Amino acid sequence: MCDTHTHLAFNHFDHDRDNILKQLEDGYLKFLIEVGTTLEDSKRAIELASRSEKIFVAVGVHPHESSGVTDGYLNELKKLAKKSTVVAIGEVGLDYFRDLSPREIQQKVFYEQLLLAQELDMPVVIHIRDAYNEAYEILKKFSGKLRGVIHAFSGTLEDALRFTELGFKLGIGGPITYPKNNKFREIVKILPIETLIPETDCPYLPPQPYRGKRNEPAYVRFVIEKISELKDLPVRTCADILCANAASLFSLDV
Repeated sequence: MCDTHTHLAFNHFDHDRDNILKQLEDGYLKFLIEVGTTLEDSKRAIELASRSEKIFVAVGVHPHESSGVTDGYLNELKKLAKKSTVVAIGEVGLDYFRDLSPREIQQKVFYEQLLLAQELDMPVVIHIRDAYNEAYEILKKFSGKLRGVIHAFSGTLEDALRFTELGFKLGIGGPITYPKNNKFREIVKILPIETLIPETDCPYLPPQPYRGKRNEPAYVRFVIEKISELKDLPVRTCADILCANAASLFSLDV
């Protein structure tokens, strides 16, 4: 198995991070992608990756944090992106649900980081909430020049088809296990498995058995089990395909 979106550097894991890393070394995951949300958080992610050969990193500025960037942030981000464990730019995007940064600033910082990803030929980890049309119009400008994943995808079938036609994967996490998410499960059932990658977004979005509790990388198995059920595949086969999709996207030799 693998987990393509974690936030283990967050303080939710301060009391037992060492145990989680030990579990990782014990072999339950082939790899995970630790995703930054600010420059400082991205630095912490890189430090975390120094503790395990199974941890790779995405560096970037989350849309919530867009209004806090300084003039030199892109140069700093570029330096971080050249670290050996960094495999992607992210978490970047648009969040019009909470609007914690003004929308025009979100769009500017998103676009600037997409340009950086294009320059460095790196995939992007994209956060979209209540802004699928706006994000699509921006990404369409990079058609054929960018690759990446729409993290925590929660859009319509039309959204899914538009983004996958641009060459993006869709990150599927805990919500696929929620009882009321039948419509979303139908969308995932229709989509080719080659367009999907598994994620937890831990400590957030835990699967149904752990609703209301902290999410963890190990819980990605509930996501993979549900996808395997929808695709009528053995769990091991499904896990191998999903993780091969992710390894290809992030250019991992695992």
